[in-house]
Amino acid sequence: SAGFMKFCPRPPKSCFTTMIAKALPSTGIHSGICGGMLSASRRPVTTALKSLMVFFLCIRRLYSHSKKTAEMIAEAGDFDLCEIAPKVPYTKADLNWMDKKSRSSVEMADKSIRPEIADSNVDVSAYDEIILGFPIWWYVAPTIVNTFLEKYDLSGKKIVLFATSGGSGFGNTVSELQPSAPNAQIVEGKLLNRMSKQEISEWVKSL
Repeated sequence: SAGFMKFCPRPPKSCFTTMIAKALPSTGIHSGICGGMLSASRRPVTTALKSLMVFFLCIRRLYSHSKKTAEMIAEAGDFDLCEIAPKVPYTKADLNWMDKKSRSSVEMADKSIRPEIADSNVDVSAYDEIILGFPIWWYVAPTIVNTFLEKYDLSGKKIVLFATSGGSGFGNTVSELQPSAPNAQIVEGKLLNRMSKQEISEWVKSL
């Protein structure tokens, strides 16, 4: 679908990062912003909640279709939906892969950089298995994914990865993310590129 744009090795035009936690059959979709104010929701979060989807939009105002794709995944799996908000929003210039001094280029050149995210109101401890998605940047996950993983105690959780890419695979993604969640099991999942709503639904059901 249009929500999944090609990327290899530069950031896609519709770049976003998504985290999903497996749902209980009875849960519905809750929508909010993990780092910042909560947006409209279908019901309040409860301590029994087992489903969560968190996504990151590089430039939210321009790429709402990426949010729609994330919403399709959440709907297919009956996952709650939240958004990761970077403390400093990305601009189009930040994503200029041809400029070696652009924000994304600098972040990916130095893997020790951790782009800040806004304060989160998500209680990750309430979730079990997590499905974590992102666009492939420079053949690996964006370092903001490391920021998110390091923000929480994910001990004992299984984290299944999925990504969008214009051609490259996961590369060293697992090995670069594992130190950010040392006590979690991170496994390579699937590349999801231009998938239809039906294909997304079938993939979610296979989890």
